[in-house]
Amino acid sequence: MSSHPLLEVERLSVSFPVTGPGLKGLFLKQKLHAVNAVSLQVEPGSVVGLVGESGSGKSTLGRAMLKLEPSCAGSITFDGLQLDNATQSDIARLRQQTAMIFQDPYSSLNPRQTLGEAIAEVLKVHRKCSAEKRASRVDELLTLTGLSGDYKSRYPKQLSGGQCQRAAIARALAIEPRLIVADECVAALDVSIQAQIVNLLLELQRKINLTLLFIAHDLSIVRRLCDRVAVMYLGRIVEEGPTESVFSHPRHPYTAALISAIPDIDPERRLPDTLLRGEPPSPLDLPDGCAFHTRCCFAREACRKGEAPELRGDGNHQYACLLEAGEAERLTDPMR
Repeated sequence: MSSHPLLEVERLSVSFPVTGPGLKGLFLKQKLHAVNAVSLQVEPGSVVGLVGESGSGKSTLGRAMLKLEPSCAGSITFDGLQLDNATQSDIARLRQQTAMIFQDPYSSLNPRQTLGEAIAEVLKVHRKCSAEKRASRVDELLTLTGLSGDYKSRYPKQLSGGQCQRAAIARALAIEPRLIVADECVAALDVSIQAQIVNLLLELQRKINLTLLFIAHDLSIVRRLCDRVAVMYLGRIVEEGPTESVFSHPRHPYTAALISAIPDIDPERRLPDTLLRGEPPSPLDLPDGCAFHTRCCFAREACRKGEAPELRGDGNHQYACLLEAGEAERLTDPMR
């Protein structure tokens, strides 16, 4: 077992310049703060869920972790190698050991390549096997992801969404990655197909000890798949900890609101009270204090002032909220 996290980010920030109309019709340059001082660790062999509403910064954080998006502050460390001032060889090493699965399975594959050609290209570029062994390795990867070798002659347009996503997973596995970042990889699929892809990822995790960062907005899937979960709101992680601990005892009102919104088919269970109101503030103009205070029914005066609360807790389950332990118990009342 490794003595250090496979992937670690410390106070990572990502911002984008935007231009928009200001006073008197003048165009002003502003910064959109997509990720704000995020710290997160991904241990070898673990499955970490990253959840939050659309626009919370989940995908940007995932891309920045793999150096697919430039960061403006903070540090990224992969397997003990710090990537702040990464050389070309450092980035090449990162590319050889990490992979990403995207939300849209069709657009992530080249429509002019067969599945066999797409996977064989990865094997060739990363020199994973000799030319003589590529065909059999393609068959092996397709079989591993629930597709037979017959599919290698098919084009993406000849596949269903679920089959296309399996092919994308096979291509990601071709480099034999130590870490895969799955960015909303089941969001575009039917519910029954989502379950199949989640079962596939669970099976792969057991078979090859896959390390996975699973970005999603569906908390029920995250609860089933992930060991730990981190909750993002407006570019910050507001709660992070073991999955069952976070779901059973949320310590941040935003986490509690997301959990209370999970659909339940039990007719005897009463509908929860609404914990989430209004819309998130603009990332171009973040409010003082806790960014969630504009929507929080537990907000107090201290929440509206100063800097955003830092994560605190016992180290295993952390949260960025001023509520004390006794007050936080009230968060689960609507879910009982």
